[in-house]
Amino acid sequence: MSFHKLFSTSLGIGYIKGGGTFAAIFCCICWYLAWAGGYPPLLLSLLITLIITLAGVWSSSVVEKIWGKDPSRVVIDEVAGMCIGLLFIPVNVTYLLCALVLFRFFDIGKPLFIKKMEHLPSGWGIMMDDVLAGIYTNIIVNAVVWFKLF
Repeated sequence: MSFHKLFSTSLGIGYIKGGGTFAAIFCCICWYLAWAGGYPPLLLSLLITLIITLAGVWSSSVVEKIWGKDPSRVVIDEVAGMCIGLLFIPVNVTYLLCALVLFRFFDIGKPLFIKKMEHLPSGWGIMMDDVLAGIYTNIIVNAVVWFKLF
């Protein structure tokens, strides 16, 4: 059980007030430290994101039985969504900040069917709203990169 608590809270970040924002920032910092100055390796970044997402579904399903429906301590969903938001973009401070702001906007505001994802069962409902927020973020940031808006 302690693995699931540790993983679903992103190494305890979920216990902090505003944990979702801190988890997203933590993800951006890790992404930057790993791949600053270029593009992340395609297969490796996809594999890491997929593992975090699927393990997040599993762990959040387990801890939901203890902590109740969509517990605020679970922030691995923010990490997975942020990873999705950062895929395929150059790793620099400007794009990471752009992705962070957009992701938090979509995650908190839950527009464009994001809120409906929460109705999925168990860990899927916890994770998929952030996955969709990450997809929307990624589309917009990739458009910014493509059109060289920053």
